Amino acid sequence: MQRTLIVIGLVIAAVGLAWPWLRRLPFGRLPGDIHIVREGFSFHFPIVTCIVISIVVSVILWMFRR
Repeated sequence: MQRTLIVIGLVIAAVGLAWPWLRRLPFGRLPGDIHIVREGFSFHFPIVTCIVISIVVSVILWMFRR
């Protein structure tokens, strides 16, 4: 359990350091993401981005378990 928490912490730190480059990726603005703009109201739900990230994480975890 300790190793897992350390690895998760290191991954979060790495993502934080790489954020200036990662935010340039098109995630969050993929076709199929829901974005509604009305007067005085804005709603954004990245459904397709969530599905893509879920598939990638599932494949990575599946590879590590093999």
